[in-house]
Amino acid sequence: MALVDTGAFLRDLKELRQIGKFKTGVHRPTYSPQDMESRHWLMGKLAECGLEASMDGIGNVFGRHQGSGPHVLSGSHIESQNEAGWLDGALGVVGALALARAGLPVDVCAFADEEGHFSIGFPGSRSIIGDLPETEIDGAKDRTTGTPMRDALAAAGLAGVPRMGLEEGRYKGFFEMHIEQGTQLERAGLRIGVVTGIVAIWQFRIVIEGQQDHAGGTTMAERRDAGLAAVRLLAAVDAAFPLLCGERTVWTTGRFRLEPDAPSIIPGRAEVLFQFRDIEMPVLERLHAALKSLVQESNRRERCTARLEAIRLDTPALCDPAMMTALEGAAEALAPGVWTKMPSGAGHDAQIISQKLPVVMLFVPSIGGISHHWAEDTKEEDLALGASVLGEGVRRFLAR
Repeated sequence: MALVDTGAFLRDLKELRQIGKFKTGVHRPTYSPQDMESRHWLMGKLAECGLEASMDGIGNVFGRHQGSGPHVLSGSHIESQNEAGWLDGALGVVGALALARAGLPVDVCAFADEEGHFSIGFPGSRSIIGDLPETEIDGAKDRTTGTPMRDALAAAGLAGVPRMGLEEGRYKGFFEMHIEQGTQLERAGLRIGVVTGIVAIWQFRIVIEGQQDHAGGTTMAERRDAGLAAVRLLAAVDAAFPLLCGERTVWTTGRFRLEPDAPSIIPGRAEVLFQFRDIEMPVLERLHAALKSLVQESNRRERCTARLEAIRLDTPALCDPAMMTALEGAAEALAPGVWTKMPSGAGHDAQIISQKLPVVMLFVPSIGGISHHWAEDTKEEDLALGASVLGEGVRRFLAR
């Protein structure tokens, strides 16, 4: 039943793995020589499959099917985190390539910088849906090197190259295959996950102002220690959220900075980046209300002043029911009893594309749940099964 040539699919994955090879993973930061080599490699593969290959001014690589429709769009990203895994993103791009090789009416896209090397989120997929103004590109910098995005684009040979957009009315939907980046499938002994939706990320900056002072000469009664006030606030959040969260809610303190960050000075300022994720808007709104209340309570109790600033309030991206049904049927046919429905806890280009097209995602297990690390891996038989289910799911959806 399977349409996909899994042998060619695995060979492509392994070939791509050699570009920017780092230990057992890869190092392909966005617009680096290794990243650009991989993009040109992909263009060659797209042309071999009979697609019209191009690269636009933000670095999106696109393969356009030359035959009649209806068409679907499929892909992911091809750059990696620094010194990270070989499958994150690449799996979805090579899976889309396998669909094209199978003769399905699929356009393939590798979106630029899903990994966020530059200081704007999802520039490739946002650009293709018309949601990336030039001013954002002007102000963006590489988070590791500080290189302006304009300079990086010029060095990659993309200065002045036009940016492409989605063709209205061309697509029935968008498919993205990905590694799970978690342990739910592996722990349950399952091999395929049909994704129900992509969580929203709600991110906040919490700034606490105290009084910088001498660590020896200032008594404990006199202190306005911004660091301790921040720690107590975060402890209160961690105690309150389990009573309000959903089944798969997660929350993270990703940054905790003190000023002046010296061992013998009482910190006068603390800055915290805090986020939570869930797939249900009522849960997100409930946690937001609780966070605001906890900040207010901190201001009532502490001798420091806390301020809450919302940075990012996404909307969950729910997957299309008809597309899910097609993948579920394919999974039951090719992997009976070893598949499940599940949400995605990570962000993906699919959530951006969902603003313009129906979307769905397919997961394969991650060994040990490891991702964003060079040890990231998936069993070869699970990779092949995922590609086969993807191909059969796309066939069923197009036949509807």
